Amino acid sequence: MTIATNLEALLAKGPDNALLRYSLGNEYLKLGDLERAIEHLAAATRLDSHYSAAWKLQGKALQASGRHAEAITVLDQGIDVAEAKGDIQAAKEMGVFRKRALKALENP
Repeated sequence: MTIATNLEALLAKGPDNALLRYSLGNEYLKLGDLERAIEHLAAATRLDSHYSAAWKLQGKALQASGRHAEAITVLDQGIDVAEAKGDIQAAKEMGVFRKRALKALENP
């Protein structure tokens, strides 16, 4: 039984929350299931719009899936959230991911 399977079982039992969705997204990202990772990370940011780590991971997953324009939009939101919280390291990391996504758009 994988960690993702265990987390899905927790989700099925309820209640839904941002940490659980973040954890699921992180596990699916590790497993290379980008679409499921994106789905759960997007849910995490909907449930807690101030969760800078979820914004960062969602942007990373979108970029990895080749959805660079979407990644830029998500990362812009995440940078705003991180800066507002004083989470400077997360903002810097998202800035790096954003530059990579921009570069990928410019050089397909």
